[in-house]
Amino acid sequence: MSPATAVAPVAAQPKTLTSRAFEVAMAPDPARVAQMRRSTLAHMRLWAVPGPLAEDVRLVVSELVTNAIEHGQGTVRLRVRHTGSQLRIEVTDDNPAPAQLCAAEDDDVCGRGLFLVAVLSWNWGVSNNGKTTWATFRVPEGRP
Repeated sequence: MSPATAVAPVAAQPKTLTSRAFEVAMAPDPARVAQMRRSTLAHMRLWAVPGPLAEDVRLVVSELVTNAIEHGQGTVRLRVRHTGSQLRIEVTDDNPAPAQLCAAEDDDVCGRGLFLVAVLSWNWGVSNNGKTTWATFRVPEGRP
């Protein structure tokens, strides 16, 4: 082997993955809610998010996507980002009317979605233009 063709072995250096994300745009079809739950849970497993936290994230995705489909307008977009210490969910549609927390009566069969989002997430809110509802979760240290 000549010096021109010799290649020094390079030690494999694992890349530090600082951010992970997935994004989906969908028609406002109720069947999409179950698909987004499954996709989210699959990503949580891939990203080694602890089981109880992954289930909370899945439920919040379900509630936010359902709200966008039922009360939004146009295409619904879901974005989930994992930045190491935080998970952020954003659901966007074209309705400028912001999502609002409401008080459901005991007999009501709906109206508790944002209450669940508020209870399960670390923080949640609505963008200034009213089109994106988001929720964040803290990820325990020592997790990828």
